Formats: sequence, C-alpha cells, structure tokens
Amino acid sequence: MTQRLPCKISNALLLKVILAVFLIFFNCIVGKSQNKEEKLLARLLTTFPFDLLSGGVIIVHAQLADFPDTLNFILDTGSGGISLDSALVEDLQLKITPSERMLRGIGSMRKVSYIVDKTLHLPGLDVPHLDFHINDYELLTSVYGVRVDGIIGFSFFKQFIVKVDYDKSLVEVWTTGQIKYPKNGYLLKPALSFIPVLDAFVSDGGDCTSRFYFDTGAGLCLLMSEDFERDSSILIKGKRVIHTQAEGLGGKTPMKLTTVKLLKFGKYTFKNVPAHIFQDDFKVTSYPYLGGLIGNDLLRRFNLVINYAEREIHLRPNIHFKERFDYSYSGLGIYYVNGSVVIEDVLKDSPGEKAGLKPGDVILAIDNAFNAGIQGYKDMLQHVGGRFKVLVMRNQVPLVFTLKVKSFL
Repeated sequence: MTQRLPCKISNALLLKVILAVFLIFFNCIVGKSQNKEEKLLARLLTTFPFDLLSGGVIIVHAQLADFPDTLNFILDTGSGGISLDSALVEDLQLKITPSERMLRGIGSMRKVSYIVDKTLHLPGLDVPHLDFHINDYELLTSVYGVRVDGIIGFSFFKQFIVKVDYDKSLVEVWTTGQIKYPKNGYLLKPALSFIPVLDAFVSDGGDCTSRFYFDTGAGLCLLMSEDFERDSSILIKGKRVIHTQAEGLGGKTPMKLTTVKLLKFGKYTFKNVPAHIFQDDFKVTSYPYLGGLIGNDLLRRFNLVINYAEREIHLRPNIHFKERFDYSYSGLGIYYVNGSVVIEDVLKDSPGEKAGLKPGDVILAIDNAFNAGIQGYKDMLQHVGGRFKVLVMRNQVPLVFTLKVKSFL
C-alpha cells in the first residue's frame, strides 16, 4: 500500500512561483515584439547623386577596395549580379577566379570569371564581400561617351531597399525592413529570382498579357523577342518596321524598330510606345516564359522604391511621366572613339545615308555646336523633323552635309 505524502507548499509560495513564471513569459513576449519591431523598421543609410545618360541609363560613382580612383557603374535591375570591366581588372591587376557558370546576354553567351570578396565603396556606404563577374564594357563606354567600369545589379539590390528619385537625381539606400511607400503610386509585386519580372499587357494588331523583365539598365522602352511577337500576333499586319541595331553584352545586335499602340502594367497605360524586336538566339528571355523586357527610357518616368527583400517595387509618376517618347530616326550609329565622336554605322536607306554621311566620318559640329560631346549630339538628333548641318572630317577633309531627322511612328 502506497502512502501519500502531505503537501507542504504554502499558498504564498505558490503565488510567487506563478508570478515568476508569468513575468518570464511576459518579458519573452515583449522582448520578441521589440526585436521584431526593430528588425522591421528600415533605416536610411546614405543618399548620393547620379548621372542620367541617353535612354535613361543611370550612372553612380563608387570606389573599389583600396583603390582611390572613382569608378562609374550602371545601376541595373536587369543584371543578375555585379560586374567589373575587363580593362579595369587588367589595369588594377586583380586576381581572377575562373568558373563554369555561363553568362547570357543579348547577342552572346560565354563562361564568366570573377573577382571575389571585394568591397564596393559608395558615397556614405561600404558594401563588403562582393564577387564581381568580369565583362567587356568597351562598347558601352563608346555608346555613352562615359567610361563604364562596371554594373551594379542583384548582388547589391538584395541587401538593401533602394530609392531612385529622377526629380532630384538622387539615390537613397536603406536597410531592409518596414518602410512607408509614397502616396499616389502603385506597388508592383514582381516575380524575383535574380531579375524582377512583371506582367504587362501589350496591344497593337492583337492583345497579349505576358511577363517582362523590369530592366533599369536597358536604354529603351520595350524589347520583344521575335518568337513572342510572331506567336502573339501583336503587330498589325503590314505595319511599318525599320531595321536598326542596338548594343548589348554581345556587341552590336540587329533589331527591328516599330511601335505598339498600348502598353500597360500596374495601373499605368502608355500609348504609341517605341518597341524593339530581336532574335533571341541565346534564350535571354527563355520564351515563352518571358516576352521581353521593359527598359529605362520608360521606367525613368517613375520614381522607384526597389525592395527585393519583400519582392516589391513601388512606382510613383515623376516630372518625366508625360514626356513624349523618342520617335527620331537618323540611321546613324554614333560612338565615342579615341577622343572623337565617330559615325561607325550608316543604315541602308536611312536619313543618314541619304544625306551622304559615311562610316568613318568624324563629327566636328552639328549646327555650329562644336565639342558638344556624344550625349549632346545624340540629344540634338532626337528632334523629329529637324534639319541639321553636320560638319564632319573625312580623309582629312572637312565636309558639310544636311541631315533631316525622320520619325518611325
């Protein structure tokens, strides 16, 4: 027979035990709540200016590791990592780490090597432990007339909330966490692996909703693959299409240029949008998963809050929202080469060819504007209907030609 022992615990002691357990539980809940609140509140880290190039491409200035020189980087949501120019890597004698990873770009696909574990010094912010892949940006440098030392993409965006203000030409970098988005905008919820993907509705001869890259590094409005354009029957049958070219990671790439009547994403609708069409030989868009990309000549019309941690991008129309699209067509491929602005390409039957301009001509002035630089000359030639006197040097002989810029609309 088992004998029960009398309970000796007093009511006062029992009350103390219950109170202690309650206090421990309460402190845990409050502590977790406070920690959670601290993690959720985003904090401004730095603000710095940026330069805007033709097509809406953003250039920010930074330094690499212990090297004192200021470098130029394109801020690019269309990049799945972060990169350095091959010429810069050679100049700085950086150690290269090969890899078996393949890099796909418009017009090329190749194995990529890396510069590993380096710190990027942005104004007011150091970003350590970055692995930069290596690419050749000589062509981009000649396109913009500004040395392109690298591209800042996913490796940076994934760590922060990034605000891009085109009204003030400023970038803000915040810690990840809870943030209040501006009023009178729209919050996109893009799919995100390395590059954000959004749904957009395109209409011309036909209607189609498809997925497109959100690409701030592309200096155009809309890019569609030929497969997408053909299978969706987007364009009106017999619509005017101009043969042109664009520049990408693989060099100069043949493209077709036209417009679509309507492009809509979020709550925003644009009409008569310039559209480039290309043959996607290297499956950059992985059609039919994607139809193409929306570039920064359109996206620059919004101030952006890019929040990869929450898979959110906030759009708010800015002062550029209602600007007319660029429908100009000269047929000239103008590049900055060895300190001169050179016409390298003149497309067949284009206004440039009809004016008498030829590849190799060095532009000295347009309408008495000497030394305007490649950005200045490109801006001048965006005036549809404009008739310009172009002074060039050809075989050591100065010549003047009259160029009339046409519209492809």
